[in-house]
Amino acid sequence: MKYAWIAEQGLCYPLVTMCDVLDVSISGYRAWKRGGRPDRQRLTDAQTLALIRAIDAEVRGAYGSPRMVRALRTRGFPACRERVERLMRENGIRARHKRRYKVTTDSKHGLPVALDRNFTPTAPNQVWTPDITYLWTDEGWLYLAIVLDLFNREVVGWSLKRAHDGGHRDRSPDHGKHPANPSVN
Repeated sequence: MKYAWIAEQGLCYPLVTMCDVLDVSISGYRAWKRGGRPDRQRLTDAQTLALIRAIDAEVRGAYGSPRMVRALRTRGFPACRERVERLMRENGIRARHKRRYKVTTDSKHGLPVALDRNFTPTAPNQVWTPDITYLWTDEGWLYLAIVLDLFNREVVGWSLKRAHDGGHRDRSPDHGKHPANPSVN
């Protein structure tokens, strides 16, 4: 009855004033005017779970419940943390934890360092340095080892192997030019 009177008097008085006088909420009046439906409709658990699974697949399992709630809300769906937590827990959806970075270099090894961090030689063929990289091909991984002259960054030699067996470091490079250096044949 109050809402009908507000609708009749809408041109004469401001909506805020009428709602205050009749002690009704503006949102309640607007919901009545739309036909009694609330502004936001709650999704069923099955609908919410389908959305959670879709987002989980999209982010490849990286989101826990707090980020999942934010993702649902940014897409325009109502969601609360407790409900999302419950649905994820009941259906075994969990965030994958990223691996922590593990340092594999032992810088405190105590071995002598010949260069003493001086990587700028004054002439060619004074300092050579090795490097290795892995290349994926249709036939599998290939391992490329190179030897660089630090003076001009020129490749002195290289070796390409199918297996990484440490054999690169035991012998001279298979290919490349070998300047006058008695240690390399």
